[in-house]
Amino acid sequence: MKVVEIDGSMLEGGGQILRVSVALSAVSRVPVRVVNIRAKRSNPGIRPQHLTAIKAVAELVEARVEGLRVGSRELVFIPSRPRAGSFSFDVGTAGSTTLVLQSLMPAAALAPSRVIVEVKGGTNNPLAPPVDYVEKVLAPILLKMGYRCSLTTLRRGFYPRGGGIVRATLEPVEELSPIRLESWRGGVKVRGLAY
Repeated sequence: MKVVEIDGSMLEGGGQILRVSVALSAVSRVPVRVVNIRAKRSNPGIRPQHLTAIKAVAELVEARVEGLRVGSRELVFIPSRPRAGSFSFDVGTAGSTTLVLQSLMPAAALAPSRVIVEVKGGTNNPLAPPVDYVEKVLAPILLKMGYRCSLTTLRRGFYPRGGGIVRATLEPVEELSPIRLESWRGGVKVRGLAY
């Protein structure tokens, strides 16, 4: 099978290109090679948070991975089929638990049965969606599409210490429904949470 090559230095050249590339590879079962990983960052290459996200997806889909180490600027990801089960991952830093979940949620939707994932790291980080966003915004939107996922924050972890623990229960989906956001219903409600 042909390997799709993705240039990780495109646009903002950050970790999102890497996470999305691996996530889409996992659901499509098309191998990818990501080059120039985080090339536009002051500390280019794979960081611990990215390493954990890729390991999580790789374990979920029993992928073969080359170049999976901190500092690596190139990675090859060759996926197999998603599997069900319980998994635990530790970022080892205050790196974002939600970005790890974001990477593996697409493949978990295709698993043969429920996937339960526990991720340790940061739950409320600068420049990453907080766990509350995933629980109160993303999960309800995914439910409208037919993807049931629930999140439990067992312990909050803030930058720079981390130490947070999040458990996600992800149910498989036979078929996703489209979500249509075609009109504005008016009204705005703003709510804030502080920790």
